[in-house]
Amino acid sequence: MKWSLNELHRYSDEPLHFNSTFDLKASLTKRFPKEILDAQPVKVDGYVNYNNGDATVSANVIGQITVPSSRSLEPVQMPLDFDFAETYTADESHLDRYEDDEVVFVLPRDHQVIDFDNSLVENIYEQIPTRVLTPDEQLHDELPSGKGWSVTEEATHDDQDTDHVDPRFAKLKNLFPDQDSDN
Repeated sequence: MKWSLNELHRYSDEPLHFNSTFDLKASLTKRFPKEILDAQPVKVDGYVNYNNGDATVSANVIGQITVPSSRSLEPVQMPLDFDFAETYTADESHLDRYEDDEVVFVLPRDHQVIDFDNSLVENIYEQIPTRVLTPDEQLHDELPSGKGWSVTEEATHDDQDTDHVDPRFAKLKNLFPDQDSDN
């Protein structure tokens, strides 16, 4: 689904409502082959508001994707149910109208088209958490191991002894005696 800003101008009085099902499996698995293994068609209910040359697309997305477990790479089905809003403008000076936390895209003057399918693909990808576990991995929380190897958790910076000074650098400590030792 694509809209040009000129086309959306006629929706300045009343927003354009859309309610559709999108099959994005090919786009998602081609663009993100390591992160998305499969995708079911997603249902999208949304509106496009046109105001003073800018178009704001807001939508609710419901569906399901299959992603690899971050621990074992086993497939994990992940439900989707999220909202997003994006604003599109052709005039860079309009950016002052929006807060820093709002998503605003400046469209090139020669191609003022909103590609909603592409936007939907990107927003679905953004929903994938960094840690994905299978139901079994969530229950047992055991790290994988094999013959002669095992995964261990790395110590964080807070767990390490920060007062320890490498003896090779101990003499450098007296190089600038007038400076605070905390720096």
